[in-house]
Amino acid sequence: MQGCRAGADNVSMAMTSLPSIALSGRSAAALRLDVSAHNVANAETQDFRRQFVQQESQPTGGVASQVARAPEPGVDLAREMVDQMSASYAFKANLRVIRTNDEMLGSLLDLHA
Repeated sequence: MQGCRAGADNVSMAMTSLPSIALSGRSAAALRLDVSAHNVANAETQDFRRQFVQQESQPTGGVASQVARAPEPGVDLAREMVDQMSASYAFKANLRVIRTNDEMLGSLLDLHA
């Protein structure tokens, strides 16, 4: 019976980290969308250097994001469109993880209540 309890604790810990991992991914995707929109808005600005988001996975889960600047001026609008689509899909996927986690947590609470 104690092994069953340990398994339940592991599931509980995994479920609590899932939302934080998905939230960091959602935030990174939103930042990527913002940065890409900034690049498109400034594409015609002389000597504008495109910005991009650097993401690094964290040992505790999730990602850390920061904005960096390209070394050379110029914006490739086709690349920005692809970046926006990719960030949009990542945002939606992470949001779906958060929703699914909430649904599963609700189901577990219903079972144990």
